[in-house]
Parts: sequence; C-alpha cells; structure tokens
Amino acid sequence: MVQRPEKRVLTGADLKAFYKALANPVRRDILAYLGKHGEANSTSVAKALGESTGTTSYHLRKLADLELIEELEDRGDGRERWWKSRSKDIYTPPGLELTPDEREAMLKLGALKMSHDLGLVTRAYAGYEKSEGWNQIYRSGLHLTKDQVTSFVEEYQNLVWKYVSEPGQHPEGSRSLAIRLIVVPEEDGPSS
Repeated sequence: MVQRPEKRVLTGADLKAFYKALANPVRRDILAYLGKHGEANSTSVAKALGESTGTTSYHLRKLADLELIEELEDRGDGRERWWKSRSKDIYTPPGLELTPDEREAMLKLGALKMSHDLGLVTRAYAGYEKSEGWNQIYRSGLHLTKDQVTSFVEEYQNLVWKYVSEPGQHPEGSRSLAIRLIVVPEEDGPSS
C-alpha cells in the first residue's frame, strides 16, 4: 500500500499548465507507461510508444516540471536519464474562478477524459458476462447535504488510496483497473 500523498491543490497558472500538459496524448501515454512499469528511460518509453527519443525526452521533462514524474538520480550513465512516476493526489476545488483560457483548457481535457470514460463504460457493459468478475458496475442514488457529499468523496478517496500500489510493484495477478466516481445532482436546485 502506498501512503496517500498530501493533496496538491491546483489553481491559476499551475492549473492551466497541468490541464494543457495532460491534453497531450504522448504525455498521457508516458504517464500510463510509467504507471505500469515503474521506471523507464526515454529510449524504452520511445520504443514502447513508437515515438522518437527526442520527443519522449522533451515530454518527460515537461511532466517532471509538473511534478507528475521524477528523475532517478542514482540511475543512468549521465547521458540517459531514468524516470519514475510519482504518487499524486491532485485536486481542483469546486467553484474556482478561472480565466477564459484556463476554463478552455479544463473543458478540453474534460472532454478527452469523458470520451475515454464513455468507452470504458461501453466496454464494461459489453463484456460484463465474460469478464469473470473483473467488470463491476454499480449505480446508486443518495440524498445528501453538501457537507455529506464532501465527506463521502473524502472517504471514497481514502478507500481508493488504501489499494494503491507503487508503479512496477503491483500485486501478482493484478490488472490495471479504471475506477471512476462522479457525484452530481440529478436535477437543478435543492430537493427534499
């Protein structure tokens, strides 16, 4: 089990840089690769992703600037830098005031994520009976206050972090699973 890192709150220029960086498909692929394999250099990432080492080196440095990955100082020979994924708990508070370009970057990333998530939902339902228990689908509705919503989400996040393993050190027989929690009112306005 990985200790849950302190929440990193993103606002302002950091928020814009983060969303813009993750809108790049090469960077998302690098994060996924490091999340699975733990450590890698630009050559191994380039080979796995079908990119040039120059391209992957550039994107690795940009991800490091955002503190999503870190360089392994004790690996490599001076020419070849090694990188590893960092545990992250990144949070953007609700109601944050955004500049128009920050909002645009956030919406574009949200659309990319939602497109990916819709594909996951379709796969979960389509392969449900053949998944041997790997696909789990659970839907529910609750009546909660805003404070209860905050508490519920915090408890959910703590539960998820209870099962997080270090990249490259995942339990034998484990698979990478997509887990999503979406909390949104069914209708506008308060209800009783």
